[in-house]
Amino acid sequence: MNTKPTLEEFLKKIASIKEKAGVDLSTTEDLSVAVMNLVSLEEHFFFTGVKINKDEYFDTAQEIRELRKQFLAQLMPENEGETWCIAKHLLAATMRLIEVGNKLQSEGEKQRAKQTFEGAYKVYSIFWALKLKLVTGGKIKRIAKGSPQFEDLVNKLAACCDE
Repeated sequence: MNTKPTLEEFLKKIASIKEKAGVDLSTTEDLSVAVMNLVSLEEHFFFTGVKINKDEYFDTAQEIRELRKQFLAQLMPENEGETWCIAKHLLAATMRLIEVGNKLQSEGEKQRAKQTFEGAYKVYSIFWALKLKLVTGGKIKRIAKGSPQFEDLVNKLAACCDE
């Protein structure tokens, strides 16, 4: 039994979401990138505190964590099971893959950088599918293996230049 939605079904869902009043996906996309950066800041304050043995960095990491939780709650107001944590880790993985891609790009490894950026976008697209309840946590693995449907979804949903 094939429970995987077709591209046409996705496009209908996208149109439905865009028609809802008050849905500003470009702002939500910006917020998701802000959460990615807050997760990275949490990590950097932690590593800095450990490396230079200064506990005040842990305090700052905690302050950043509280901000991240506040903004993640805006992105993920309704959760089932561990979708909150799944969303956080999808965004964190996206950010790390972007950073790895940037490093590879600066080292002249353009093909590896491109592959890494494509992986980051796929992970980010899975975040959007989870956020918009197009998939549940249990279906992510099956869907992530195969089709570019989620990347198409993000392209259509979060066109940040459509103001």
